[in-house]
Amino acid sequence: MANKRAALLLADGFEEVEAVTPIDLLRRAGIELVTLGVTGNPVTGGHDIIIHADRKIDDFDSEVDAVIVPGGMPGAANIAASDSAVELIEKVFKKNGLVAAICAAPGVVLYPLGILDKRRATCFPGFEKEWTKATFSEERVVIDGNVITSRGAGTAAEFTEAIIAWLLGDKAAADIHSRTLQKD
Repeated sequence: MANKRAALLLADGFEEVEAVTPIDLLRRAGIELVTLGVTGNPVTGGHDIIIHADRKIDDFDSEVDAVIVPGGMPGAANIAASDSAVELIEKVFKKNGLVAAICAAPGVVLYPLGILDKRRATCFPGFEKEWTKATFSEERVVIDGNVITSRGAGTAAEFTEAIIAWLLGDKAAADIHSRTLQKD
């Protein structure tokens, strides 16, 4: 199986659980994951946890199979305001790569870009109130083609397992689920 590459966007105010869970589990699964500082480096989460990103987004020009957008506010808004972040998300989406967003990010980042148009999606309660072109679901994780959305910090592991399954297959996701003692 070819190596899969993913980028995870980090902006000041990000939700730490929604960033660290994918970083950890994707790397355990053997996916080459790069964290990109959108608002600089290091990046401070919404609960004052500081993460040193692998690279600044403006110094990144590699191809990836997936881009992951954690939520948290103002983290999601900071990603939405970044031309470099938006360009990467749109580039991956247009090449039919995976775009995955959790919590506030589906509503704050993906919906305004048209990525959720005519799709089923979910987000943290309340961030769907303006949706007229997407179908909101209360499911914990929603997969619609090359877009995965999820509700929030409590769904971070399920969200990440869906990303792993999309990139590497169900067996790889089941392996991570088992190895990390996730609840069935």
